[in-house]
Amino acid sequence: MKKLLFILFIFVSLFSSCSEENAPTEETQNEPNKVLLLKVDYLTNTFQGGKETTYAENSNSFTISHQSVPATDFGNIKLKYDEINQILFDGDIIWMGLGQIHHPQNMLTANQFEAVLTADVVFPSTSFNHILPQPNLGNDYNQVWMAVQNLVKVRQYLISNPTGVVHLYLYTPSVGVGNPADWKWIVLMKN
Repeated sequence: MKKLLFILFIFVSLFSSCSEENAPTEETQNEPNKVLLLKVDYLTNTFQGGKETTYAENSNSFTISHQSVPATDFGNIKLKYDEINQILFDGDIIWMGLGQIHHPQNMLTANQFEAVLTADVVFPSTSFNHILPQPNLGNDYNQVWMAVQNLVKVRQYLISNPTGVVHLYLYTPSVGVGNPADWKWIVLMKN
């Protein structure tokens, strides 16, 4: 009988420790609301930099809407975090020209982001959400993801918000006879 109780005790201890690891801790529940924006080159799928922004307003959801002005000559695209009414991205789209990113400013360069030292590959548990998909461009989200999945910040966000959606937007600042060498993937994640 003592042996059975001992085995039962070990089983319960193991089960409870496993479930505690996966449950949100008080520490992760009280984290500030952050969004990570990363920029990846369209042609080479090379990570080029990004920015982490902290918001005073909290939200458990992360819905992104867009406001766009078509590029008949000078256009614009804004991506907005709906739940807290904040602009995440603002960039020009120029017909037969080259637009600029206005927000966010002061993005860090790629070498300012720490990468993991392991060769493992991680994927988000949910699918990617492509904001304004352009199917004629043959978008391969996995190649874009491979450019950023090894970043420590990305891994932290996946741990902090394991069911969070990874949003992707293909920013084309040059259209008409646009140059794909100018185009960037914008990757957005919430902690």
